[in-house]
Amino acid sequence: MTGRRWRNLTMAVLAALSFLTVAAPPVLAREPLLMPGKQTLFQRVLARPGLMLKREPGEGPGAIQPALTRFYVYERRTFAGHEWLEVGLTAKGRTDGWVRADMTLPWKQQLALAFTNSANRDRSLLFAKRDDLATLLEKENPGKEVGPLRAKVLSGGSDPRVVSIEPENYVDLKDKFYLLPILNVEETFSGAGHRVRLLEIASVSKDDGKGAPTPAPAKPQASIMRNFTASVVFVIDTTISMGPYIDRTRQAVSAIYDKIGKAGLSDQVRFGMVGFRSSLKGAPQLEYTTRMFANPAEIKDGAQFMAAVAGVKEAGVSSARFSEDAYGGVMTALRDVPWVEFGGRYIVLITDAGALPGKDELSSTGLDADHIRAEAAYRGVAIYSLHLKTPKGKDNHADAERQYSTLSKHELVEKPLYYPVDAGDVGQFGRLVDTLADALVQNVKAAATGQKVAGSAQTAVAAYTSEKKEKEDPSQRMRREAALLGHAMQLAYLGRVTGSTAPPLFNAWITDRDLTRPEIATTEVRVLLTRNQLSDMRTVLQSIARTAEAARFEPADFFNKMRSAAAALGRDPNLINNPKATRLADLGLMGEYLEDMPYHSKALQLDQDTWTAWSIGQQQAFIDDLNRKLRLYQVMHDDVDRWVALDTGADPGEAVYPVPLDMMP
Repeated sequence: MTGRRWRNLTMAVLAALSFLTVAAPPVLAREPLLMPGKQTLFQRVLARPGLMLKREPGEGPGAIQPALTRFYVYERRTFAGHEWLEVGLTAKGRTDGWVRADMTLPWKQQLALAFTNSANRDRSLLFAKRDDLATLLEKENPGKEVGPLRAKVLSGGSDPRVVSIEPENYVDLKDKFYLLPILNVEETFSGAGHRVRLLEIASVSKDDGKGAPTPAPAKPQASIMRNFTASVVFVIDTTISMGPYIDRTRQAVSAIYDKIGKAGLSDQVRFGMVGFRSSLKGAPQLEYTTRMFANPAEIKDGAQFMAAVAGVKEAGVSSARFSEDAYGGVMTALRDVPWVEFGGRYIVLITDAGALPGKDELSSTGLDADHIRAEAAYRGVAIYSLHLKTPKGKDNHADAERQYSTLSKHELVEKPLYYPVDAGDVGQFGRLVDTLADALVQNVKAAATGQKVAGSAQTAVAAYTSEKKEKEDPSQRMRREAALLGHAMQLAYLGRVTGSTAPPLFNAWITDRDLTRPEIATTEVRVLLTRNQLSDMRTVLQSIARTAEAARFEPADFFNKMRSAAAALGRDPNLINNPKATRLADLGLMGEYLEDMPYHSKALQLDQDTWTAWSIGQQQAFIDDLNRKLRLYQVMHDDVDRWVALDTGADPGEAVYPVPLDMMP
């Protein structure tokens, strides 16, 4: 029989059989198990180091999975005295094998901790048992008690109470992702009366899953720090009246370049300059809104810098507003400078006017100070603000001070890095610029020679009190804060270069405040949102903002409009139609991933009575805040480098990003 005749016969038989068979019901895709008490959240686990994925429960061949791989749980089964989980990399119905439950970390919450930079405090101890930490905390002076214990651990000794210690160098989540899932939280008071949280955490660092590698011989820190570099970018207002300050900034940088050249540091300190004005929509003759005149990554010496900024001059025409697009200038510096090439990262904002708020149609960013600051923190950049309080801008001084104080807040210093210049005095301004540039260069010089930086936790003087700080002149304060920030950036640099990681595997108890100086936070809370969840949150907030805008003129109908919006978004009809639903959260708008958090969303707590009681101005402020957050979420969503795949890249929408808690809606 020829091949053609065989194919024809086969097709005929199949056609005949098709009349005799009954269509099989469609196979429903499997779904992962739901978390107890949840309607939409699936059970998920994270791989501990050494986790083996197997075809069936029990012994036999398997494949080691990378630590922190995130799996969905489809089935639980007990076999040979152990609980086994059938898991899949995605929630789309496909399973990949079985793993032992005790080799995983349950991912019940989306909250995780990150260590703050320890430049201004002692390293945190992590305790094996809650009671050991609680007993210590109840002492009248916990810091006095923990000092000898920390010294013992640091000298190589051991204590059964301590399971681990915070890394010596700062581990940046952006560079070396690690996870400290929160398993338990207790609020209490220390023996001295300070409010403190006790946190039970688990930890696993993201590695290749093959166990801890054999460490390379450690290089002396002094040797590593010889390659430490710093970048200082001046973001300067180039509108009318700024000419003298532009000239004085150039003069200061020229002098500093001469100094670093004589010190042999020309390759280690780079300066840049960004000019900003305002939108060309308001005044086309302004020539530009923001412009990078000198990128520090491309500037090799003082002569090249001076040539690059020679054309920086004040505008010949006025802007449409007194406030200028300062936030646009800062974002240009944050976005266009390759900060990863530098250890020390500084922006110095110089202006005599306030910043265009994000809601202004002339704003190029649509963002406000707190959102810009969050972007700077993500890149490890400190922002100084030199505010020239000229007589011409006296009506704008208070608003500008509020904006730039918010912009220049930094977790390591008590006051914002905000420095006003009374009456816009050029001499005072010049002294501040000289002091700041010199202080930053001294930090780099100290790093290159292996010196301890004055102002760090290692060199802090106990007798240095708040009273003494109050008596400091601006230059003294600037030098002290610059030293502290310089030390913090050196710790971050050492962490990156030496590959420092969080302790690889432990369950432990930790406090969120320094035991010696309880006013200092040792950890910060992050919300691990998936890309899909961030997209969903953006969609919901857009709907809330549009509905709120429409309801401003019919405030009594606000909640009914929100019910309609929830229905349009496909939320649970049982929640939407529940007569007991009084808040936006009750409509199921934001999903269950914001539940069980020590955080209350301002947006989701809103109810009809509050909306009706608000003035038009308060309603508009609420809408403006939502819109600014939406623009920030767009920046986060589009930046592919932020997202970490916990499922080895099986589903791009399930990659996570640790969103700071205060950036949630």
